[in-house]
Amino acid sequence: MDLAALRGMKRAGKKIVGVVVWDYQMAQIVDRAGVELVSVGDSVGVNLWGEKEGEITLEEMLVVCKAVRRGVKHALLSCDLPPRFATAQNARRLVEEGGAQLIKVEASASVVKSLADAGVAVFAEFHGGRNTSELVEEAKSLEQAGAALLDFRHSGPDAGSAVVRAVSIPVLGGLGGGPWLDGRMRMAHAAIGYAASQLDSKTESYANVARVSLEAITAYAEDVRAARHLKGQPPV
Repeated sequence: MDLAALRGMKRAGKKIVGVVVWDYQMAQIVDRAGVELVSVGDSVGVNLWGEKEGEITLEEMLVVCKAVRRGVKHALLSCDLPPRFATAQNARRLVEEGGAQLIKVEASASVVKSLADAGVAVFAEFHGGRNTSELVEEAKSLEQAGAALLDFRHSGPDAGSAVVRAVSIPVLGGLGGGPWLDGRMRMAHAAIGYAASQLDSKTESYANVARVSLEAITAYAEDVRAARHLKGQPPV
């Protein structure tokens, strides 16, 4: 998969599937599922490691990006560049050392231009909450600055549709996205219900891995305490 293919999907009206992934095993699974875009999100710090917002470092992002790169064979690989590290030099490190094909950044058009001028393919993130004309102008400015892809968060059907029509590059949506965009982004862990919060949550997901995991570990503990052979492990 490459950027030209994603642009072709936009022109053909085909939806682009993006998944946020943080580890090698899940990278293999989503790649096998046939998604077009795998994104290594800096959300790994908060959601997987229990860090505070903004604590994640560039070195940590490199470790995660390399792990996901090993598991992705077909999808286009994007990696987040945390805002406090948003320089062309750091973006190049994620490409050259991490194996990313696309760098995702929440930044101004001038920063996007500096990355694009350095030969980096940019996935530019911006947010809704303003009037439609302002959002359309921002999307256009990001495209003109060299963005290859847009992540329009909290778009809404009116502004989202207007932005999709206004630019020639694909517009995806993470939080608050919808079917009015060219595609969607979602954390794999959210889609499968992996988080511990899912144990007591009523939020809809495509599975509840947290609950299944709790049941499995509880059953494992019971077998150990009862001196039984473990499931999936043949007796010696």
